[in-house]
Amino acid sequence: MNVRFINPFIASICNTLETMCATKVTIGKPSLKGDNDGSTDVSGVIGFSGDAAGSLVLHFSFDVASAIASKFAGCEITQDHEDFSDAIGELANMVAGAAKAQFEGLNVSISLPNVVVGKGHNVTSSKGEKRVIIPCETEVGNFMVEVGMIIKKASESRQAVAATGA
Repeated sequence: MNVRFINPFIASICNTLETMCATKVTIGKPSLKGDNDGSTDVSGVIGFSGDAAGSLVLHFSFDVASAIASKFAGCEITQDHEDFSDAIGELANMVAGAAKAQFEGLNVSISLPNVVVGKGHNVTSSKGEKRVIIPCETEVGNFMVEVGMIIKKASESRQAVAATGA
């Protein structure tokens, strides 16, 4: 994964949590995801398609997910609350959307959010896709953001249409 695409995710994580959850985020050193990286309790997943294919995954423990969802909603949101998954999914959507807006020269779409809830689960991806883990620290606890993208060439047909339509 091209490192120039990590900075939009870092900026988006910080901006989204600071503005929507009143929570300051300190970013740790990004690293490649290993085969034995730990499991998690709550994962918000967004897929990318178009000129870039891949996904963004927000990984939380139950406690951190509940605290961040509560800050986002402005009321207590525990893992049993009917809006818990929606809050986590919307945060993932906002992080992915804000990062996508910074991808200059790429036509990228994002999927609807999926939220996986279950103690000790793993979210896996294609073996050929390198994944970057971005550790995040907040006043309510730590979480991780996992990003993997493969940049594709813009389709020749779209380039031809743009050139002939100009």
